[in-house]
Amino acid sequence: MDPSVWLAERLPGVEAALEAALPVPSECPSRLLAAIRHLLFPGGKRLRPALALAGAESVGAPAERGLPMAVAVELVHTYSLIHDDLPCMDDDALRRGRPSVHVAFGEATAVLAGDALLAIAFGALAEAKTEPAHQVAALRELSRAAGAAGLVGGQHDDLAAGARDPGAIEGVHARKSGALFAAAIAGSACLCGAPEPALATLRRFGIQLGVAFQIADDLLDADADAGCSLVAAIGAPAARDRAEALLAASLRSLEPLGAPADPLRALARLAVRRSA
Repeated sequence: MDPSVWLAERLPGVEAALEAALPVPSECPSRLLAAIRHLLFPGGKRLRPALALAGAESVGAPAERGLPMAVAVELVHTYSLIHDDLPCMDDDALRRGRPSVHVAFGEATAVLAGDALLAIAFGALAEAKTEPAHQVAALRELSRAAGAAGLVGGQHDDLAAGARDPGAIEGVHARKSGALFAAAIAGSACLCGAPEPALATLRRFGIQLGVAFQIADDLLDADADAGCSLVAAIGAPAARDRAEALLAASLRSLEPLGAPADPLRALARLAVRRSA
């Protein structure tokens, strides 16, 4: 399948749903709302929402069934970027070619914008129209990925020590990128009532893909010598081989799902082999 065609058909719905999830101006201070929107629109690649929609399709459901998870994971991802850029974290002045939120709006407002996005994310998922048990399962997937065992814990270890052990680096990647990828895909399948064996398959795929994606990201980063980078630890050729090995493993893990998982396969190849 052509992932560009698939994305062009589905991502406009994500944009509309993200817009609808945000508070209206009468419910939110105008400066805070501007800070919330600053990094969300225009967004990045929207890879995580795309994975969520593909996760629904992989278990035989329409992509739209995964839209609440697509919105939630993108909001969580955006919150994490705002907080990661803060002076007390990675201290980045630019994000996607624009001033970081704390540069544009001040540090306190940036912290509050991130806090608001995290709360909105769970609210959006709580509005999903599905069986209550399926909704609870999806909320559990996202909360685990976003918390101390996932994204937050991974960021803590990322900041704690410039890791050079390849296993430790991949562990950080698994808890940051991998955990949110897995939540996007498996959480979306939860909304569709997928059985546990399929969910386990999708979680494994998401973790492996997330690590491979982060290695690919570091390969594209001109400053890959800094921070928690497999490129810095083992060199670019070996890191590229590792990303390909993880991609291959992730694709093998999808074999039990058959043709419905083809969008996930196409997105995985696109994510790891991209040039920008």
